[in-house]
This record gives sequence, C-alpha cells and structure tokens, in this order.
Amino acid sequence: MDVNQLPTTAVLSDYVTVCELDGIKVLRVIHPKATATISLFGAHVLSFQPSGKKDVIWMSEKADFSGNKAIRGGIPVCWPWFGKAAEPSHGFARSSEWTLNEHRENENGVIISLTLADSPDTHDVWPHAFHAEIIMEVGDTLKVGLVSTNTGNTPILVGGALHTYLNIGDISKTTVSQLGNEYIAAGVRHPSGGNTEFDQEVDRIYTHAEETVVVEDLGYQRRLTVTNHGHNAVVVWNPWKDLSISMGDMADNSYETMVCVESAVHDRSVSLEAGDKHILSTVIACQ
Repeated sequence: MDVNQLPTTAVLSDYVTVCELDGIKVLRVIHPKATATISLFGAHVLSFQPSGKKDVIWMSEKADFSGNKAIRGGIPVCWPWFGKAAEPSHGFARSSEWTLNEHRENENGVIISLTLADSPDTHDVWPHAFHAEIIMEVGDTLKVGLVSTNTGNTPILVGGALHTYLNIGDISKTTVSQLGNEYIAAGVRHPSGGNTEFDQEVDRIYTHAEETVVVEDLGYQRRLTVTNHGHNAVVVWNPWKDLSISMGDMADNSYETMVCVESAVHDRSVSLEAGDKHILSTVIACQ
C-alpha cells in the first residue's frame, strides 16, 4: 500500500494526517522512523514500514475497504472473543468504528490512541458495559496494545487476539520458532518441537510459546520478531492454496506471501471485575 497516494482530508500534525481509503477513514503516519496506515474502522493497522525496509504487515490485494465487512490482512482486533466462541466470529471490534482519542509524537515515533465504548449496537451482540482502547506506537518497532476495561457493575469474561498478518517473501522459505512444546489444532492437543515450517495449511494455537516468537523470512532475507504480553497463546495461521482460493477477499496465491502470528487469549479466560483492566499487546520488530 502506497500511503503517499491516499487523498488527505485533514492534517493533524507534522506526521499524522487523515485520509480516505474507499469507504473508510484512515490515519496516515509519515515519520522519519517509519510509515504506517491505521483504519478507524476496526482500529486496524493496515501497514507498517520501518525506514529503509519493506512493509512488515501484509494486506490482501482484494481487501474490502467499504466499511461493510472486516478487512482482510493487517492487524484485525479480535475482541471481546477470538474465533467462533460466539457470533460474530472474532467479535465485533474489528467491524466497529473507533474514535481517535489522542495522537502524540516525538523524535522516536508517533503514538495513536483509538477508543470504543459500549452502545445499543454492541449491547445487541454482547450485553455488557465496557471501554476498549488501542494504543499504537509507530517507530523503529510497531507496538500495539489492547486495553479492555469493565465499566459495568458485574464481572465479564473476555478473550481476543491481535490477528497480525506478516508480510514475507516466500512461505516455503519461512520458519516460525520459539513456539513451545504444545499446540491445539481442530480442538486436539499435539506435542510440538517448538517451530514450524509450511507445506500445507497451518492453523494452530500454541499454548506454551515463548514471550518472543521468531519468524525467519528467508524470502526477504530478514528476521521478524513478535513479542507478546497479556496472552495465553500464540496463534499461527497460513490458509494454503485451497482455502485462499475459496476466500473472496484473498487472491488465489495469497498464502505464498503471508503468515499470521497472533498474540491471543483464545478461550475468554480473562475475568474482569467492575473497574478492572486487562492489556493484550504485541511488539513487531524487523531485523
């Protein structure tokens, strides 16, 4: 995605502008340390490119930016649940309009905060009071934190994921490591050697991954690291050929240049009493 080509609708600062992308509003960050694009629809990171490097985030060439459905690629915010724990799949945050709360900047980068609160529309799906905040720090690395707050009077259970799509040169030359000794696939637990390569569809929930997961991207001759906090699992996903072909918002060969490595609370195991907060975060670096 060429962030420089998007039409500008407002200038917020020297480094942050508001732009239009088809049917959605996006924040464009152009800083000496990195560029990034963030959609207010879904609080969704669409791109992150450290200075002098290729984009770290993968975006589908067939992604729908109308604001009518979740966006394929980037970093979707799956909340307040992950997967098919309830309807809609992956929760409602990724298809909700978020509000720009704050933007700050200095020589190290730009910090952007987006918020989402309960409303009659969310009560139709999930009858709880809440406040959610996404804090994104764009610099040499990309830091994304999801802050969940129970603003009601009764306990709530939340899960979720920062569903990060990483841009890679060639999936057949990619290895993800430091994943721990166990994963869940199709509801069944399996032993793990701690790393995985790709020659077929992979959809795994690693329950004992290390804090920092390493992606060896030999196609682009680089190493990506994904450092997670507040999670109980790391999800690794590549749809492979058949599933890519079946998806209308992915090209048939999309699987060749992406892999998802996600900081996740996969089972809605976080219990928040009234006033409690939980932070799920991920830090993505390119070496």
